[in-house]
Amino acid sequence: MKKLFIVKVVGSGIKIFCFVVAMGIHLFLSWSCTPAQRISWPEGGTALGGSDFFRQAASMGWKSRDSLAVRAILDGNVPPFLKRFKRIRVSVADSISGQAIWAQYYVSTDYISVGNREDWVRVPLTPMAAQQLADTLDCFLPTRKIVDDVWAQAAVRLEPVPMYAFRDSSVTMWHHHLIIEGQRKGRRGLIAGIKKDVVLSKTPRPDRVAIYGWHKPDGKPIQPLYVGHVNWYVDYSHGVRLVWKRVKVHVPGGGSRWMAYSEVLRDTRLRPLLCDE
Repeated sequence: MKKLFIVKVVGSGIKIFCFVVAMGIHLFLSWSCTPAQRISWPEGGTALGGSDFFRQAASMGWKSRDSLAVRAILDGNVPPFLKRFKRIRVSVADSISGQAIWAQYYVSTDYISVGNREDWVRVPLTPMAAQQLADTLDCFLPTRKIVDDVWAQAAVRLEPVPMYAFRDSSVTMWHHHLIIEGQRKGRRGLIAGIKKDVVLSKTPRPDRVAIYGWHKPDGKPIQPLYVGHVNWYVDYSHGVRLVWKRVKVHVPGGGSRWMAYSEVLRDTRLRPLLCDE
């Protein structure tokens, strides 16, 4: 009887052990693997290719080009890869306990683009158009910290290529896109080092555009956080990367939960996960 009792106890212990291991593996995989998040973009489209877009925009000013881009995107003219966002995982030390607080959020693999699978182009936008698209697509614009974190976790990092003539023209924007594609050479995945990001910032001048980034291979950004341009100014070097509005936060002793990004930014304990200003 004692032997039988021991066997039963050992068997129960093995079951408990296996359960604990399984739960540990589940939690590890849920936080360590890098799945994508599909974002609900408008479907359909009028088959407007990227080259057609820039041919139409060649002689346009910023306002007409913005309108053309927003209309094209909301009509469904976006390359398929933009619809699947990549996960970024970050952590900070808890100001209360000193333990690590973890978070994960999802970003577009590339910058806002117009076109289709075979013919697409990156399109720089003003912050007004960028915010309109972000609001419509349940997203938000990145902060300086998010831009740094994206670069650190990018699968494809390219050398910045500055251009100097006709910086705000559609022709130069198209030319710059083609240069980037020549560098990329078909490599896929989260890309960085190709644009200055239009970002959210605590600027005291709401009539300005905030830009940051364009990291070099050593990780140093060409563009510090800058709010010197009026908000309607946009040139070839600007890019709009979208961030999905839901953030998963894991607090020691408090478990994991999904939160709106605005809720995270309002919480002084959690804000450092997304913002370093």
